[in-house]
Amino acid sequence: MDLHGFLKVIARRWPVALVCLLLGAAAGWTATALSTPEYEARAQLFVAARSGGDTVQLNQGQSFLQSRVQSYVAIVATRQVTDHVARELKPGLTSGELAGRIKAEAPLNTVLINIVVTDTKPGRAARVANAVALRFSDVVEQLETPQGSSLAPVSLGITQQAAVPGAPVSPKPLLNMAAGILGGLLLGAGLVVLLETLDTTLKSAEALSELTALPVLCSIPYDKAAPDHPLTTGDSGHSARAEAFRRLRTNLQFAQVDDRPRVMVVTSSLPGEGKTNTAANLAVSLAEAGVTTCLVDADLRRPCVARTFGLVQDAGLTTVLIGRASIAEVMQQGPSGLAVLTSGAIPPNPTELLASDRMGDFLRELASAYEAVIVDTAPLLPVADTVGLAPLAQGALLVVRASSTSREQVRTAASALSTVGVRTLGTVFSMAPAPKSKGYGAYGGYGDPRPEDASDDTSSRRMPPPRPSRSRPRDGVALSYLAGEK
Repeated sequence: MDLHGFLKVIARRWPVALVCLLLGAAAGWTATALSTPEYEARAQLFVAARSGGDTVQLNQGQSFLQSRVQSYVAIVATRQVTDHVARELKPGLTSGELAGRIKAEAPLNTVLINIVVTDTKPGRAARVANAVALRFSDVVEQLETPQGSSLAPVSLGITQQAAVPGAPVSPKPLLNMAAGILGGLLLGAGLVVLLETLDTTLKSAEALSELTALPVLCSIPYDKAAPDHPLTTGDSGHSARAEAFRRLRTNLQFAQVDDRPRVMVVTSSLPGEGKTNTAANLAVSLAEAGVTTCLVDADLRRPCVARTFGLVQDAGLTTVLIGRASIAEVMQQGPSGLAVLTSGAIPPNPTELLASDRMGDFLRELASAYEAVIVDTAPLLPVADTVGLAPLAQGALLVVRASSTSREQVRTAASALSTVGVRTLGTVFSMAPAPKSKGYGAYGGYGDPRPEDASDDTSSRRMPPPRPSRSRPRDGVALSYLAGEK
């Protein structure tokens, strides 16, 4: 994954990155709030040699002290020093606890020793630092005094008394917050990459085309208005979604110039991918272009075409297949002169009914009467209805929902169509991210992009109650027959 791809992933999963960033900042603030403030008190000692005023002796004494001073530093926190300080000050700390709070350092090429005492109480820190400095001086001089002599060759003098510190040295709010934010960023980046690696759904039309080796005829943009306005007619006819369906119509016509199919099934891998929406709007778009078109609802498990158009569902495809009515008697009228045949009553054996010879005769009869027959079918993976029906058609469209359908599901669905010998005309990438362009020149209001509804498939929409169709069957049969009269 290159930098550009990584930034696109971050942008797509920004809520995850933002949550991790906030968690990191909260962790830094919590660490600061829960930490006990600590103060540092500093005392400084100067180590001098007791020698004559001869220059040579002074130089030799200076070299001697610089070599010894590092050893003196190791004595500061020994029990010889801390035991005495603990008894003298009674700070409420044991000798071992005092030793853990004392640090000493000797800058290179100097004879200075810095003593640092850390404590939660600033006054106690200063008192302990000064007491340690005094006791340390005595211990070093005692150790350096030769046997039989009362005077040590070195002396330690305090050059800086420890003062009571005014501000704590820890915690450090800015440092803790910066560390928390950095940790949150790293966690967010790692989590985003992990989620992207585990996510096998298709994010782009290019990925879909590469996976299926089929042309992507169109990407249908995500539109939040789709549940209330599933059809791209009226005011919705100028949206980016409506333009996408017109593009689908054009691409489909040009892709099959030499062998244009009349009967096409529209299916998907799983429910909720937008197949019914695609079939309905493709049929409307063809009708608007002057193509005599018939839309057939052959999803006999969860039919949705009647609800999408506000038509009567009780008489339709199944009524014709069992011989209770002719096609003309149950055909209803949709927008732009579109002929719509709803599903009819749901049968107990949809798979056998859709794969029957009667269904083949029915589709041939429609193909002789209409230039285009669009058949909305059941999803491929849950049931076998479409596998039996698809070979009776002259082509199939596979609808794939963006960022929802996994690669394996799409691969299995495309393989199922290929296995039964149906010609897959291409794929439709539904509910894709809306384009960011604002239009073209003077046509800025033409096809303005809108976000599209995440539940494009009509099977998952909250639709208004069906309204009775105002159209009548072609041969004048009363509408009451369509309402269920047998």
